Amino acid sequence: MTDILLSVRNLRVVFPHRHGDLVPIDDISFNVKKGEIIGFVGESGAGKSMTGAAIMGLIDDPGIIESGEIWLGDVRIDQLDAKRLIKIRGKRIGMIFQDPLTSLNPLKTIGDQLVETILAHLPVNADQAKRKALIGLEEVGIDSGRFNAFPHEFSGGMRQRVVIALALAAEPELIIADEPTTALDVSVQAQVLELLKKLCRERNASVMLITHDMGVIAETTDRVAVLYAGRLAEIGNTASLLSSPRHPYTRGLIASTPSVEHGDISTHLYQIEGSMPRLDALPTGCSFHPRCQDALPRCRLRQPEVINESVACFLYE
Repeated sequence: MTDILLSVRNLRVVFPHRHGDLVPIDDISFNVKKGEIIGFVGESGAGKSMTGAAIMGLIDDPGIIESGEIWLGDVRIDQLDAKRLIKIRGKRIGMIFQDPLTSLNPLKTIGDQLVETILAHLPVNADQAKRKALIGLEEVGIDSGRFNAFPHEFSGGMRQRVVIALALAAEPELIIADEPTTALDVSVQAQVLELLKKLCRERNASVMLITHDMGVIAETTDRVAVLYAGRLAEIGNTASLLSSPRHPYTRGLIASTPSVEHGDISTHLYQIEGSMPRLDALPTGCSFHPRCQDALPRCRLRQPEVINESVACFLYE
């Protein structure tokens, strides 16, 4: 167990509502190994971003962690008070948000923001922090001469590089990247993902990569967790899961991904029938059964558990 950096055990997140509790995360368990890149994939509303927010302690008021545990190394972080949690954020866990422009302060230069982050988390003086910030910019491919530039003076891809530099500035052990390339074009997306992989490999940092793109999962991650309606549908080695998916939802996601074979693009793209259920209208039993072509009678009655730490489906019980 010494290679386990993050351990999430039976996590359940609840948002109290006047018509009944809303449960965006329901009994999710997984581990993240040191130096590993693990992807979290699923449609909008699957619970990917909420899982990351719960780990960062960003769901309070009105959300609560009703049950379960979150361990970072040998420290249980889901029960920490705000003062102790602030010391974890940035220092041990960094986060990259979807929109880099809203992640940066438009009134401060990128250099000032980097220095501020470094001073807040590392035992260095102002001169040392500036030197480290300059090195950080160079590492993400930004000329150190732009140290005093403002966020609006950068393109979207360059701003995302700045956000990566900010997330890595305090040398965290874990990076939570929440849709970090959604707003970027394909070529820039590939560059940013390759940069993130390179820097994390060099520092032996772990990454939780949240995305809806199976192509990004295939190119970037070591393992992948498939979420549906707040529950874990399937988890496993990326190559094995993509080549031999077991859960019907995983198969549907992979089939829905455009592909090019022998230079031809198919004119028909598979689509999973129906849509993700609302939190206030979850079906009984397995949440996926109304959309599943392989549903069994028991799927309508009770929720399947994760079998052999890999798939939650009665087809494999």
